[in-house]
Amino acid sequence: MTIMPSHHIVSSYDDELKYLTRKIAAMGGHAERMVDQAVTAMVHGDAELARQIVSDDLFLDEAQRAIDERTISIIARRQPLASDLREVIGAIRIAADLERVGDLGKNVAKRAITIRHGMDPTSPFRGLRALADLALTQLKEVLDVYASRNVERLSETRDRDEQIDAMFTSVFRELLTYMMEDPRNIAPCTHLLFCAKNIERIGDHATNIAEAIFYIVTGEQLPPNRPKVDVSTEIGSAPGNL
Repeated sequence: MTIMPSHHIVSSYDDELKYLTRKIAAMGGHAERMVDQAVTAMVHGDAELARQIVSDDLFLDEAQRAIDERTISIIARRQPLASDLREVIGAIRIAADLERVGDLGKNVAKRAITIRHGMDPTSPFRGLRALADLALTQLKEVLDVYASRNVERLSETRDRDEQIDAMFTSVFRELLTYMMEDPRNIAPCTHLLFCAKNIERIGDHATNIAEAIFYIVTGEQLPPNRPKVDVSTEIGSAPGNL
C-alpha cells in the first residue's frame, strides 16, 4: 500500500514538511556510511579511519537538533492535524533512531582503535562483516520505504531482524570459542563482542523506524513483532550449548 502525502494550499507548509524528509534522508545516508566505515576500520585495523568516524558523528547530533527545532516550530505555528501531525512526530522518532545508529557506529569505531589484531584476522571478522551487511541492508530498506511510502515492503523488511539476531548468536558463539582456545584472544574478542552487539542493535533501530513509517502512512501500528531469537544469554547455561 502506497499513500501519497497531501499537498497544502500554503506552499511554505509543504516546504517545511519536505525539509524534514530531506533531513531524514541525509541522516540516514550518513548513518549508513558511518557504520559501514566503522566495520571496515575494525576489520583492517585502520585507526585513522576510525578516528574520522568518531568525529563524523557530530553531523548526526546537529541534524537531530535541527529536526527537533523545526518540528517544534511547525507544531507551534501550523498546528498540524491527522497525517501531518503523524509526519512531524514520526520525523522526531526516526531522527532519534538514526542518531542512535550513528552512536553505535561511533562505538564500533572506538573499539577498532583499541583492538590489536593478536589473533587470526580472517575468521572472526568475516562473521562481523556479514552481520553488519545484514543490518545495513535492513536500514537501507526502511529508509527506501520512508522515501517511497510503500509500506507493503515493511513486513518483509522487519522480518530481516530475525536473521540479524541469528547471525549475532552465531558470531557470539564463534568469539567465545576463540576465547576458550587461547587466553590471548580474550581481550580482542571481548571488544569484538561489544562491536557485534552494537551492530545487532542497529537492526533493532531499523525495526523502530519501520514501525514509525507504518504509523506515519497508515495511522495504525504494525502487528506485534515475533519474539527475538538472540539466544546468546543462554549460551553456556547447560552442557553442550557450545
